[in-house]
Amino acid sequence: MQSVINYPNRGNFGDSKYRGNCSGYVIRDLIKQYYPSSKPKKFVEIFSGGGTGKDVAKELEINNSLHLDLNNGWDALADEIPTGSDFIFSHPPYWDIISYANQRNSYSNNDLSNKMPYEEFIKKLDIVNEKIYHCLLYGGRHALLIGDVRKQGKYYSIIKDMMWFGELESHIIKIQNNCVSDNKAYNNNEFIPIKHEHLLIFRKNKIWVFNVKTTSTIKNNIMDVTNITWRDLIQATLQYLKNSATIDEIYNILVKSKKAKNNNYVREKIRQTLNNNPNFQKVKDEWILCVE
Repeated sequence: MQSVINYPNRGNFGDSKYRGNCSGYVIRDLIKQYYPSSKPKKFVEIFSGGGTGKDVAKELEINNSLHLDLNNGWDALADEIPTGSDFIFSHPPYWDIISYANQRNSYSNNDLSNKMPYEEFIKKLDIVNEKIYHCLLYGGRHALLIGDVRKQGKYYSIIKDMMWFGELESHIIKIQNNCVSDNKAYNNNEFIPIKHEHLLIFRKNKIWVFNVKTTSTIKNNIMDVTNITWRDLIQATLQYLKNSATIDEIYNILVKSKKAKNNNYVREKIRQTLNNNPNFQKVKDEWILCVE
């Protein structure tokens, strides 16, 4: 395998009508990559959906695989993974983009594809991913396939927001094919459709100790930082003031900034920056932003 994979043909694996199914070639090639001359001790598939992994196991003559999903009564949040494994493949829902309750014709409170806040989805996904990691044998791998989501104009990177358990061994980009959105015309020329998924390979390299990687978002105000230039502060101030302001109006805002603390020459510094930087032009008694 390489760091970018593409399977335009999904192969004769699983139910092709089951939305969200990945190509069986992904699972097949992963197993061949890590078991070139043998077979996994125990191949486990989480979120087995339309039966793709089960068909791959049949083709590779893996007779002791296990395929778990709400389709066959296994609850990823409430139930234990009943066996240890040296290779687990999981393909969780991409939040609520596809309703799997509709595909199963049954509802479950613990379905990760239910309508829920994004933060709740991430917390539930973290629970499942930690459960998967703990059931791995020493040296075992968890291959996780998941995509990004754009909803109401906002981009959500699930792999960034979820916890990472164990050691990341590989990050593979999978090209998406045959998406419902492929034939959709977008009026916004600046819009970039999502045409890829992420295949992360996590390895269990220690028996007792494990790494957990988290990403946090911190909201800062540029008025509260010192590692910023006067040009940047003045630019923000002019944009805030609708791109037209006197030096007094600029000063009255920036004198409250952290950068202005312990500086007895704030007004002089603002005047110097306005006069010396080509991004700022004076029109009569006011300054405007001009970035060309």
